[in-house]
Amino acid sequence: MGRLFGTDGVRGIAGTELSCELAMKIGRAAAYVLTKHSSKKPVILIGRDTRISGEMLEASLVAGICSVGADCCLIGVVPTPAVALLVGKYNCKAGIMISASHNSMKFNGIKIFDDKGFKLSDDLELEIEKYVLDFEDKIPHKSCEQIGRCFYCKKAVDDYVKYICETIDGDLSGLKIAVDCANGSASATAKNLFEALSADAKFINDKPDGCNINKDCGSTHIEQFADYVKKGDFDVGVAFDGDADRCLAVDENGVLIDGDQLIAIFAKHMKDGGLLDNDTVVVTIMSNLGFFHFAKNNNINCEVTSVGDRYVLENMLKNGHKIGGEQSGHIIFKDYANTGDGQLTAVQLIKCIKDSKKTFSQLASLMEKFPQILVNIKADAIQKETYSKSEKIKNYIKNQENILGNDGRILVRCSGTEPIIRVMLEGKDMDLIKKISNDIVNKITKVLEI
Repeated sequence: MGRLFGTDGVRGIAGTELSCELAMKIGRAAAYVLTKHSSKKPVILIGRDTRISGEMLEASLVAGICSVGADCCLIGVVPTPAVALLVGKYNCKAGIMISASHNSMKFNGIKIFDDKGFKLSDDLELEIEKYVLDFEDKIPHKSCEQIGRCFYCKKAVDDYVKYICETIDGDLSGLKIAVDCANGSASATAKNLFEALSADAKFINDKPDGCNINKDCGSTHIEQFADYVKKGDFDVGVAFDGDADRCLAVDENGVLIDGDQLIAIFAKHMKDGGLLDNDTVVVTIMSNLGFFHFAKNNNINCEVTSVGDRYVLENMLKNGHKIGGEQSGHIIFKDYANTGDGQLTAVQLIKCIKDSKKTFSQLASLMEKFPQILVNIKADAIQKETYSKSEKIKNYIKNQENILGNDGRILVRCSGTEPIIRVMLEGKDMDLIKKISNDIVNKITKVLEI
């Protein structure tokens, strides 16, 4: 992780931590690094979610990009995966998404994709950082007719929706579907998508006002949606996050079906159809122990990566695997996308349910979740660094792991996108993991003086 870039781009409180000035510098540096070898005038694609700060940061990025001679193609409010898809389709040199994903409205972020729609490598991010923080004066500025220009593309939503529709045969008719758009990017695309697939769908949280993105809704606040699905007698509910690169689901009984369970459904479906290359799925260290039990019972191999869909994709590309993802709902179908795509996931899931002729709960029962506790400890950058270097904390956690033995596990990590330390425990004995979780949290807060 660099000084600016975390596990999913640059992120901070809009206007202060992620200021106009910083956004302009990032736009300038990114455009220079990613287009300096272009033989013709380069174009950079820019999309955003519904946050009130999006237009402000978009204008700043445009100023920086145009100052080094690149043009900007603005596609407005779209999901992050639409940027990843369309950057190649529109022959752009890079794509930028302005979003803080699942975070609250006060945050915003900048995610950068290369000309093929892949998230940037660590090396490229570090090079951009160096120009932003250390060598800004080394970036040549253009003048007169060499300055870049800005233009708008109005067909991005239609092109994205058409592509997702083409990933399945047939339609989604016959099921009653609830859709939570999180007052975010899906608000611009979900209705078009589900209407195009003849779905009987009802939409909630689809009226963004710039300030209500992720507010008590979407995949990060699933409780009210779960109740809505159950009371509304829906067959399935799908919920997205702010930039619609995640999808979580709710069954007909109002029970949350998380990313691990969704991946299990897809993996089994693909294996049964002879489509699971290498009989392998790629997941992260945060995946539930129950997933690994499911995989073993179904003769499916698991590759395990660090947290972050970029690391999942990295493994998939290197080893030729077809599906992977995270418990949080980032799921990558390599045949169709280079990044997690919530609406693609939703369409694939609903088609699986329809084809199976089973209820969603029956389909999801193939994986048993182990009890899990996740506690977030607020910690700034200095406290995170202190935690990372503390042998006292590491030794304490190791002793607690010995108590759990093979019947559970402990994972403590600093978030790459938020000012928190995550403490996650899993095990068969809920009372025991509760006690150990409390002990670890108390130990960390005491050592870090939080």
